[in-house]
Amino acid sequence: MALIVDVFPARDDNYGYLVHDEATGRTAAIDAPETAAIEKALKARGWTLTDILITHHHIDHVEAIADLKASYGARVVGPKAEADKIEGLDDLVGEGDIVSVGDAKFEVFATPGHTLGHIVFYNAEGGHLFSADALFSLGVGRMFEGTPGPMWDGVKRLRDLPDATLVYCGHEYTASNARFALSIDPNNAALQARAAEVTALRDAGKPTIPFNLGEDKKANPFLRADAPELAQFYGLSGADAGEVFGAIRKGKDTF
Repeated sequence: MALIVDVFPARDDNYGYLVHDEATGRTAAIDAPETAAIEKALKARGWTLTDILITHHHIDHVEAIADLKASYGARVVGPKAEADKIEGLDDLVGEGDIVSVGDAKFEVFATPGHTLGHIVFYNAEGGHLFSADALFSLGVGRMFEGTPGPMWDGVKRLRDLPDATLVYCGHEYTASNARFALSIDPNNAALQARAAEVTALRDAGKPTIPFNLGEDKKANPFLRADAPELAQFYGLSGADAGEVFGAIRKGKDTF
């Protein structure tokens, strides 16, 4: 049986996700941004929350843990490297661990940078990547706690996943990411096409998430930090890709 993914808006620009294992009926929330939004999605689907998978400690990803745990008795799984920053975790996981939600399996990847202990969850069988704030459509999260080299290594690890992977990120930032990407990579035909698609989707009031990883590999400048044209743009020809990645991130911060 399949893994069903429900996508819904939360807070101002967050996305919430429910993953439902049809075989067993277990349902997990990926992060816990907002109690009301998650409960509304559960009610609409007729599902009961059994698990909560947390990616990092920021408030807009953990705020609803206490409420949901009290209401449903859900098991809460989260990053062991941030256990001291997140209340209510039951199971601590890190790089290489496998989390089961019923029959569905999620591999944990460490993606430090946005926060030092940030993790993502990858369901290989269904081709689903829940990237939270490590990887956005046409962007990545702000580097609040990490440094460019390790953050680039984590992003590159995600880039190695199959092109058919569907990516479910933490926020609707694609339009602003597209504007920045075009400013530093204006001749990229794949980026131009994606930007036009994003404009059409947002004008129609539709989400840009999930997005196809293969398309993002061609268009997202942060996934292309080892491309010579981006190094050249920043006057870093011949530099390490991690250094170029850092320059791109700094450019976005001040865009």
